[in-house]
Amino acid sequence: MQIYPDTDIIGVVDVQPTFMPGGELPVPGGHEVVPIINDLLTRFAHAFVTQDWHPPGHASFASAHSGKQPYDTHALPYGEQVLWPDHGIAGTPSAAIHPELDQSRVQVVIRKGFHPGIDSYSAFFENDHRTPTGLEGWLRQRGFTRLFLCGLATDFCVAWSAEDAARLGFEVVVIEDACRGIGLPAGDGRTTIDEARDRLAARGVQFIASSGLRIG
Repeated sequence: MQIYPDTDIIGVVDVQPTFMPGGELPVPGGHEVVPIINDLLTRFAHAFVTQDWHPPGHASFASAHSGKQPYDTHALPYGEQVLWPDHGIAGTPSAAIHPELDQSRVQVVIRKGFHPGIDSYSAFFENDHRTPTGLEGWLRQRGFTRLFLCGLATDFCVAWSAEDAARLGFEVVVIEDACRGIGLPAGDGRTTIDEARDRLAARGVQFIASSGLRIG
């Protein structure tokens, strides 16, 4: 697949220490994406990153709900919410963009999840599917039409970002080897990764390995 520098952009989702082994919400193998993404960043002229940025006591934290444990679900005003360990606390070192990630081509940082009462997986909307982050307008003003997404986690923030981007009319490609997933059980022997892949494929999202990308 050819990369067109004027209209293609790579989006790096939530590559932060909080999601790495040893972090508060570790994604299995999360650290493995950093060198792959750094190589990808040399091939794209433009990049954006997202950053989980929660206040203490955020509504998506299990610790904010009596009797709840991490990975339980809880009904919030905007719908059913997976409850997470406290993570991505704004201003802490673990919420920073990973120090080994090459940011030299990153042109905008989208911080999400900063409203205390609502979580935000997608780079485009909070979890009510209505409150925008502003990324769509930035991309359109810059003339980008195709998004290549990578990062953490495949089945949550990457998947929701890809789904919203496709729904908004962007062409979307997920770089599979530059992502890692949480893989919570989803029933019938399936995981949230399986469900996310099926959902994205139905939206027309393409999947590719980093080795299949070349500069135009």
